[in-house]
Amino acid sequence: MKTIKHLAVSATLATLALGLTGCAGMSHQDKATAVGAGAGAVIGGVLTGGSAVGTVGGAAVGGVIGNQAGKTN
Repeated sequence: MKTIKHLAVSATLATLALGLTGCAGMSHQDKATAVGAGAGAVIGGVLTGGSAVGTVGGAAVGGVIGNQAGKTN
């Protein structure tokens, strides 16, 4: 069981590191869109009990909100 737990933690850390380096060249508005989509997906999934439609809908709405909030005028 420790091996599986160790593997899961290592995979999570590697994914996180790769994800963070992928955002290095993004504009502020792009980052806000990505964060909004991620947060919306989590919230949509939680509110609908893990429904795929709720998760995707939450991601779409969150992405739009993040995009608009990240505008620099």
